[in-house]
Formats: sequence, C-alpha cells, structure tokens
Amino acid sequence: MPNYQAVLFDFFGTLTSSVQRGAAHLDTAELLGCPSETLSEVLNRTYYERASGRRGDAATTMRWVCAQAGVHPTDRALQAAVVSRHRAIRADTRLRADAVPVLAALRERGVRTGVISDCTHELPDFLPQLPVAPLLDVRVFSVQVGRCKPDAALYLTACRRLGLAPDACLYVGDGGSQELTGAEQAGMTAVRLAAPDLADHMVFNADRQWRGPTLGTLGEVLDLVATDTEVLGVGGRAG
Repeated sequence: MPNYQAVLFDFFGTLTSSVQRGAAHLDTAELLGCPSETLSEVLNRTYYERASGRRGDAATTMRWVCAQAGVHPTDRALQAAVVSRHRAIRADTRLRADAVPVLAALRERGVRTGVISDCTHELPDFLPQLPVAPLLDVRVFSVQVGRCKPDAALYLTACRRLGLAPDACLYVGDGGSQELTGAEQAGMTAVRLAAPDLADHMVFNADRQWRGPTLGTLGEVLDLVATDTEVLGVGGRAG
C-alpha cells in the first residue's frame, strides 16, 4: 500500500454533496434587475474568468458580470447582490456526512490533508466557519492563486505549503475542471469520487477522458492510505 503523506481534496462535489444553484440565487438576480436565466448564462460562461480572480474583488467582479448581462445596478444594489450571492453559495454548500470523519481519521493516521478548489471569492470567506476547516492543513483557492485547474500551479502550491513532493500526495476529486489529469501531470496520484449524487452536480470542463481508479464513497479514501503500523510492517489496518 502506498505511503501517502498527504491527501488533497477538491471541495465542491467531493467534500460536499452535489451542487446546483438553489433558489437563493434568484434573490441575487432580482437585486441586480437581471433575469435569472441571463445571470446564470453569464455566470456559466465566465466561470474561469471569475474563478481565476482576473476581474478583481467580489464587488468589481460582480460589476463586470452585470456588464456582460447588460444590466447596470446602483452601487447599493450591487453591494446587496454581493452579499446575496455569498449567502446563496453558502446555502448550496452541504458537506458530505463522511467529510469530517474521513479528514479526522486521516489526521489520526498521521496523514496531512488539504483542499485545492476552483472557486470564486465566496468560498475562502466562509470555509473557515465550516467544521472541516480545523482538519485541513492547507487550503489552495484558484481565485487567490490566479490559476484554475488543471494548471500545475495549484497542485504545486499545495505541495510547497506542505513541504512535500507531489508523489507523496494523493488527490481526490469528482473530475471537474480536468482536475484529475492536472493532478497526475503535476506528479500526484489521482482518484475519482463517483458518488451517485454527482450525476446532478454542476460541473465545468469535466475530466471525461480520465480512466483511472474511482471511489463510490469518500470513506473509501481510507482504504488507500496506509496506517503507521502498516508503514512499519508491524500490524494490520486500523478499523
């Protein structure tokens, strides 16, 4: 069994259940005076532009999105929409039931953990309030790094912060943004989470040609990571 020193996770669709834009996003569109279908189309089309942080902070990015949608809200409406969007994305975020137990079990085995996520400005703001936060050694966000998956910069940033070589790390993701291919190209081992709920997951640039190993549940990650006693060759797997 490989002696991985760290397991790095995608966030949306991996540590969380499948994500779709919920009803709270309608409030954002209303505040902007924009049809919800138009706002969704612009958000989908500009995802990587926004997730790379190239359009500035949250408010500046929202102003740019409005221009793409052909609407021109007041400054007050824009600020309210930024708050509304933060609230809506937080409402869309539901941690998997096994996320905290899996992260805790990895750390008990002496394995370090982290998140590498393509995301806009909201996730870095609210992730510290989630119960997974104290169980993550590193958090790498595309909007802060200025690159999106599968760019090697994201994976190598995590390795640098951990002080580990890529081949010491296992990467787990649902396959969005060509993330599994990117992880392997950066020198990591990658596995795909193929939980049943992900059939309805909102995903961009899926890794459809990737044919590597898959997991049915997040908890199966523990079967891929050696315990300290296994590394020493003096015992069996911890239950």
